[in-house]
Amino acid sequence: MTTTATTAPPRTPVPPAAAWPGLLAAATDTCLDALLEGADQDWSRPADGLAWTCRETLDHLALGLTGYAGLLIARPTDRYITLFASLDPEAPVPACLEGLHIASRLLGATVRDTPADVRAWHPWGHADAAGFAAMGVTELLLHTYDITRALGVTWAPDGDLCTAVLSRLFPDAPATPPGYGPSDTLLQCTGRAALPGLPRRAEWHWDGSVR
Repeated sequence: MTTTATTAPPRTPVPPAAAWPGLLAAATDTCLDALLEGADQDWSRPADGLAWTCRETLDHLALGLTGYAGLLIARPTDRYITLFASLDPEAPVPACLEGLHIASRLLGATVRDTPADVRAWHPWGHADAAGFAAMGVTELLLHTYDITRALGVTWAPDGDLCTAVLSRLFPDAPATPPGYGPSDTLLQCTGRAALPGLPRRAEWHWDGSVR
């Protein structure tokens, strides 16, 4: 009797380095639009599935996006940088979203200006500029999902953006089942949802290593 070996489905190619500033800008636009829709809601409530409030989650996003830019500039090999960025705690939500836009633009400009051979430390894999851009897109998509779920705003991460970050940061991502989309796969990979035959993950991380 002969057997036929099963093979994993072909992976979507990682977008080229030059595409990532535009992907980051697109993620920022769609996420800020969704967050602005809930600007008049109670941002002191916990973001869905997180210990942070919705407002604190915005601080985390601003810190992360600025920090990724800083890592690409400083290029440490074994540590985080010492720059920390935060939003004005007294500012209204629309002004905080402006701050988030600034942080994203700083990261996008840094990604665009960073040579392809540059690597910088991250605990989830030393990465190039495209990797840090992908991290920024992932942070935006996931935490906008967390916040909008808490605020009652109907929103789902864009499928093309999810496909891009899955291909760059999640080499072990499962194939998307029939009837589901790339956003469902990203949510399963990041501990936010289950898929048929795949439970919600209790622990997860991406892999920013250059492959």
